[in-house]
Amino acid sequence: MYRDPEAASPGAPSRDVLLVSAIITVSLSVTVVLCGLCHWCQRKLGKRYKNSLETVGTPDSGRGRSEKKAIKLPAGGKAVNTAPVPGQTPHDESDHRTEPRSSVSDLVNSLTSEMLMLSPGSEEDEAHEGCSRENLGRIQFSVGYNFQESTLTVKIMKAQELPAKDFSGTSDPFVKIYLLPDKKHKLETKVKRKNLNPHWNETFLFEGFPYEKVVQRILYLQVLDYDRFSRNDPIGEVSIPLNKVDLTQMQTFWKDLKPCSDGSGSRGELLLSLCYNPSANSIIVNIIKARNLKAMDIGGTSDPYVKVWLMYKDKRVEKKKTVTMKRNLNPIFNESFAFDIPTEKLRETTIIITVMDKDKLSRNDVIGKIYLSWKSGPGEVKHWKDMIARPRQPVAQWHQLKA
Repeated sequence: MYRDPEAASPGAPSRDVLLVSAIITVSLSVTVVLCGLCHWCQRKLGKRYKNSLETVGTPDSGRGRSEKKAIKLPAGGKAVNTAPVPGQTPHDESDHRTEPRSSVSDLVNSLTSEMLMLSPGSEEDEAHEGCSRENLGRIQFSVGYNFQESTLTVKIMKAQELPAKDFSGTSDPFVKIYLLPDKKHKLETKVKRKNLNPHWNETFLFEGFPYEKVVQRILYLQVLDYDRFSRNDPIGEVSIPLNKVDLTQMQTFWKDLKPCSDGSGSRGELLLSLCYNPSANSIIVNIIKARNLKAMDIGGTSDPYVKVWLMYKDKRVEKKKTVTMKRNLNPIFNESFAFDIPTEKLRETTIIITVMDKDKLSRNDVIGKIYLSWKSGPGEVKHWKDMIARPRQPVAQWHQLKA
């Protein structure tokens, strides 16, 4: 007997309805699985992406993660660097929180952003690590005293890991030896050309020096970078009181170099501009103003003026100077001077700027100097390079005055 399916048992679902229901059920199951997978991926990726953003966006967090701390030990000890062990990530309960839904395109965008952000983050961490400690290298030397001949012997042996001070990425180091507080009488080693790990092995004798005076002295070693055309750049220094050394026999030391200090304190700053005109073969030096100059007079002030010397190789070619500003530690000059300099002579040219204190009753005092050339200090070299890179444009920069 034929029975119509549609007429069978009222209220029972038809075949088509059952088929549609099954398809909908399978689709929903797949959607739930895919959404769950996307949410899991997003949670894992979102955490890494958030961390990378925090590392790159906040320098302090990068510094805290990668910076090495130096722990100073008693004399004779070594600096110990401690750093967090990489790969140790604390457990985060946020992984179990429900995340909002996101599309596959959002996931791809997150992956792309993470890849783009990770590289700058690592570079920034390295930069912070480099700034966290200033490595000036170290020096090896020995000291001893001959009681029969009343002679102090100092042997400068070698140095290691000196910083590059020259434009070529190296240095020409030598060592000055003083017995402080006497700085008038000094001895010097030979210059080691283009060498960041120089060996000197030079012996120096301080003869006729009674032992009771030797133990009142401080052995002071200053490592410098020799420069033929401008002022020698200080690299670092070491000082050791001789009353803390057993001088009965030669004692050998390894000492880390420290930044060279200027016992006279800050000398002030000078703002000046340079303008290079290659077609006219000239440089215009504009002395703009100074601030916080060192007081050289008894009344707690100074009478400053500025001298500008043009040097070619080691010879003085031309000199200019500003007017004198009476009793003024923050003078405004605004005076310009033009110097003829052929382009082919730029590399061997130095402009020496000296801030002076005028004195009627005695010699004029030097407040501070600035050496501008291809091979000066970092700030001076930057100013010189900016001048060359921007011809016919005045390039202004503040400079710290040096002794």
